Amino acid sequence: MLRRSQEGLKHVRLEQLEENWKQGWQRASHHEGVMHGARALLALVCVLAYGWRADWDWQLMPVLLGVIASALSESDDNWRGRLRAQCLTMAAFSAIAWAVWATLPWPLLLVSVLALTAFMLTMLGALGERYRAVAFGTLVLFIYEALSAQTSRAHAQSVTPYMLGGAAWYGLVTVWWAAAVSRPPVRHRLSQLYALLGEYLHLKAEMLEPVRDTDREQRRMALALHNGLVVDALSAAKESLFSRVGKGDPPGWLREALHQYLAAQDIHERTSSSHEQYGLLTEAFFHSDALYRCQRVLALQGDQALRLSVAIGQKTPLQHQGATSRAIEDMQSAVHLLDATRPSDRPLRALHALRDNLTALAGVFASVPRPQPGPFDHSMVDSHPRSVAEAWKRLRAQFTLRAQLCRHALRLSLALVIGFAIMQATHDPHGYWILLTIVFVSQPQYAATLRRLSQRIAGTVMGLALGWALIRLFPGEVWQSVLLAAAGSVFMGTRRTHYPVATCAITTLMLLSFHQMGMAEGVILTRLLDTVTGSAIAGFAALLVLPNWQSRHWHQLAAQSLRAQAQYLSEIVQQYQSGKQDNLAYRLARRNAHRADAALANAYAAMRQEPERVRLNEASCGRFLILSHTQLNYISALGAHRGEEGTAPVDAALMGMNQALQAQLRDLAQALDAPRTVSTVLLGALSEPGDAPAKEQAEALPRVQRLLRHQLELAWRLQPELRLQARAFSASGQAR
Repeated sequence: MLRRSQEGLKHVRLEQLEENWKQGWQRASHHEGVMHGARALLALVCVLAYGWRADWDWQLMPVLLGVIASALSESDDNWRGRLRAQCLTMAAFSAIAWAVWATLPWPLLLVSVLALTAFMLTMLGALGERYRAVAFGTLVLFIYEALSAQTSRAHAQSVTPYMLGGAAWYGLVTVWWAAAVSRPPVRHRLSQLYALLGEYLHLKAEMLEPVRDTDREQRRMALALHNGLVVDALSAAKESLFSRVGKGDPPGWLREALHQYLAAQDIHERTSSSHEQYGLLTEAFFHSDALYRCQRVLALQGDQALRLSVAIGQKTPLQHQGATSRAIEDMQSAVHLLDATRPSDRPLRALHALRDNLTALAGVFASVPRPQPGPFDHSMVDSHPRSVAEAWKRLRAQFTLRAQLCRHALRLSLALVIGFAIMQATHDPHGYWILLTIVFVSQPQYAATLRRLSQRIAGTVMGLALGWALIRLFPGEVWQSVLLAAAGSVFMGTRRTHYPVATCAITTLMLLSFHQMGMAEGVILTRLLDTVTGSAIAGFAALLVLPNWQSRHWHQLAAQSLRAQAQYLSEIVQQYQSGKQDNLAYRLARRNAHRADAALANAYAAMRQEPERVRLNEASCGRFLILSHTQLNYISALGAHRGEEGTAPVDAALMGMNQALQAQLRDLAQALDAPRTVSTVLLGALSEPGDAPAKEQAEALPRVQRLLRHQLELAWRLQPELRLQARAFSASGQAR
């Protein structure tokens, strides 16, 4: 019997191991980084196998560099989009290869073409992610081509076909992959989106904790900064879905993904809603468990979002197991008890709205696994230029020193010229590594550049140590070829998520490649010195050459956020009169408001990492961000409750409050657009919100109009301090 029990236990463990292995494989097979790595592994293995059969020697390196450059030009798209992008990539690669060949004997001409190419390709980023990726890969290939040519036109003519052949081969692999495996990128982005929503729900649940003397300002700031990540994930999911939505009805899997994306938008709007000042709710319900019940429901819904993230990522059945009906019933019972024990007042009405919102939010979660049959509006805005005229208009708008992209393009070009001069002065045979480091490290923002250069140096040190150890542990060419393919796969799989690991992998690949060609002597020290030199040049350029300090853009970002909120409020009020419609106009206004808020939050986070001498008043900027985000929360609450009780004409008094608030937001935005005069403009008296009804009359209003009045009043109370903080950071900017 003991033996039988042991065998049964062994069988159970084997089943658990098999199940865990299957779950791990499902999780990995639908991860975007794993897919990138798998494509690179397939391309590199085929190249190495063919090179082994063809007895390649010096030919291997240019083919590998072509594969890497083509992989860097890749963006998420369907197979048709990939094919178009690959044709554009090969045309750009061919033109760049010819430019290097034509200018190679004349260093001054070569560096001039390099600088001009860097500027023009960087400016192409204004057209969208697809063109930004192609431009980056093309610039990298320029340096690869010059590195491989070794100052000889004849050698350049020899290596170019191999490099272009490697790029074309990876292009074929990626087009085929996109046609055969189109779903994982969408699932991965939706999985990331729901994971971030889960964290956002948990952060919002902390705001409901009825504990006195808590630092709500710090929690508000954490919420605003994390909201920026959620908005970025929504944008990434939208672009991934848009590239796969064609004419006519989408297929079943895509229809399900669209439903999950639209549900995530609804969840985000409801979660970002605020119905009252949290301090007031704490004081009003300190001796009740009602807020704790609401907090528990919100936390359970956060858990449900995380479970949905795992289910979407692993392609397992979606099950609604979040806030249980019992938790909802307990929350409703707690609120009902308060109805019976205290008179209706402002905090209690806000608690009712919070209860209704959380109940509706649970319904949204329940609908995620079961898309509703029938037609629905899944239209999206195409962010790519649809004509040459539109593309030129976007580019022309960036040709000014006030544009962040133009400053970055000029800074990158000058940094490459300095790096090329150092390379020529030191006669470094591998000096193009300095230029590669500059290209990979330079970012539009100072803080991002510092972070990237530190990651680059750390990854290079780890890669050199790892490559040296692998060469000695595995001296055979076959094993080194296997490790080379694995390193390339790791580089492509982690370059967007774990840059130090990606740098370590590409450095290891470089060492293995040079060792197989018999050129490893002195490479380790040269690689390290060139990486440090390129990083230093990029860092000083970000500090001294047309730096993009956030103080230059803060006023415009703040103005853009206020305008977007005013437009969002306008769309909401229209739907209170005409009925709830999740149409494109409403979703676009909502997305623009949240994207503008996220841009402001991201700018504040970047500003805190810049030198103190170039910042605006950090306290005022932080306070303005919190107030602006809180105002967006009040407006979002109106969006969350639209259509709950049908339509009703908004009376003149409420419409006056709405129009006055929108006018106030637009006036403040207009003042912020002229930062030198903003202090004078904001000294003016605050306009009145219109003829608000008296308290007795307000109590007699229908519930939907009471909600409108309450949320508009909450937003209106923020206006004086918004103006005060705008004056403070504008004054600090003028003093600087």
